[in-house]
Amino acid sequence: MAAKPTMLTEEGLKNLEEELAYLQDVKRKEIAEKIKVARSYGDLSENSEYDDAKNEQAIMEARITTIEAILKTAVIIDESETSNEHVHLTSVVTIENVKTGKQSKYKIVGSGSNETNPKEGKISDESPIGKALMEKSVGDVVEVETPGGAVAFKVIEISK
Repeated sequence: MAAKPTMLTEEGLKNLEEELAYLQDVKRKEIAEKIKVARSYGDLSENSEYDDAKNEQAIMEARITTIEAILKTAVIIDESETSNEHVHLTSVVTIENVKTGKQSKYKIVGSGSNETNPKEGKISDESPIGKALMEKSVGDVVEVETPGGAVAFKVIEISK
């Protein structure tokens, strides 16, 4: 079975490539040095510095593997070919809570891209709000199931 493509923006691709280069070129050397120093302390069975460095190495190698897998299936979204008629990946959507009138603005990003960051207003196309907004137009109302119950949002604006 072929891997599902990972939809990325140009910025998301660049960020992943930079992170991968940093992990491979800088972080690997730093951790290897930590392991070397910890080994010099002697008995590895009771060496917490060695254990910590090996754990850090395992986490970093897992992250490298994840990024490499993402990059192998990456498909760059050409934002110049997208319109503001409907919500799609890379859309910036202003929504309004129908009940409270509170407005929020989100950029819709690919779910496997690691670009999601709700604090920065970047949500996945597979998140509850992102999924509900996909293909909607200005004026449409969507209902999103939240931990506190269903919430209705109205699409106010769609931009790039």
